[in-house]
Amino acid sequence: MTGRNPTGEPGPAPAILQVLPALNLGGVERGTVEIAEAIAGAGWRAVVASSGGPLASDVERAGGEHVALPLDSKNPLTMRRNVDRLRRLIRDRDISIIHARSRAPAWSAWYAARQTGARFVTTFHGFYSARTGLKRRYNAVMTRGERVIAVSAFIADHVAGVYGVPRSRLRTIPRGIDPEVFDPARVSAGRVERLREAWLKDHDGPVVILPGRLSRWKGHETAVEAMARLGRPDASCLFVGADGVEGGYGADARKAIDEAGLAGRVRFAGVCDDMPAAYLLADVVLVASTEPESFGRVAVEAQAMGRPLVAAEHGSTRETVIDGETGRLVPPGDAGALARAISEALDLPPDRRAQRARAAMRHVRDRFTLETMRRETLAVYRELLDETPR
Repeated sequence: MTGRNPTGEPGPAPAILQVLPALNLGGVERGTVEIAEAIAGAGWRAVVASSGGPLASDVERAGGEHVALPLDSKNPLTMRRNVDRLRRLIRDRDISIIHARSRAPAWSAWYAARQTGARFVTTFHGFYSARTGLKRRYNAVMTRGERVIAVSAFIADHVAGVYGVPRSRLRTIPRGIDPEVFDPARVSAGRVERLREAWLKDHDGPVVILPGRLSRWKGHETAVEAMARLGRPDASCLFVGADGVEGGYGADARKAIDEAGLAGRVRFAGVCDDMPAAYLLADVVLVASTEPESFGRVAVEAQAMGRPLVAAEHGSTRETVIDGETGRLVPPGDAGALARAISEALDLPPDRRAQRARAAMRHVRDRFTLETMRRETLAVYRELLDETPR
């Protein structure tokens, strides 16, 4: 296939293969689709290999090709067979670069790259647990990229410090959001009212939301305690993205709500298909994580929508939030500090609220857009394409 080579001149179009376990509805998966679209937009060939999922069709719509392989398996025999499968795919599609986004497929991809001469790139998406030597060795495949992309400076420091990856191979590329989607001017009043009718039909007071899946480290119990300390019986809190199903942590979160006497004021809103409208519904947005975020999209999305934000001060929020200017940072797990910051945000005078909203939206548009993420990722690919092959 011909197209544009990395210099922009007519010539063979390089093919980039991204590998990951599956294409479900998650941040890593959406990022894969977004980069596939950028690759196709550059006139190159975008190929994604995974076991499939809801976003597989999005790859095709983005101008790429999806190849179904059992890359979600951690079975050693299947991983070994995946080396052969990927090797054939690399040769059949004339792949120039293979970009691994998760550990199990990365092992197969690394061996396939070594056997075919394809260049190898990895993205370190998270803070992988390394409590044993075996687990650390398993994780270390993500450091074997000729370029290792970290989704935040926090993760880059972790990769350099724990795994000894030289800074010369590290590239920090934060995840980006689409400013045309997360733009308050583009969200109609009807969209916001639809959510208000579904979630807050009997409530007229201030609304605090904590978006995120129901997981202990996301800080739902800290938020419950903060709401109890807030002293604002007119305020409600919504756990958006959490359905509060019985069993596991859902039962613990419900118990905390009941024991705090907040039943009816702290609610589980479930999965939301219109997060821009959910942010506009909120008077305050929380990121209450008790463990550091690798790259927290909620903090960036809330700022893009100009909403008052209160976030735990650790991990990537130290990079994405400017304390006192675009949001407020509080010690993680400190319910008292969280309550005080929520109260402060609710009491912001209109001019101060508008000033903070403008600063937050400008901050995101300057540093955390989808276009910036795409451009910088393509620049990593060009680095390798321009180098002498191994």
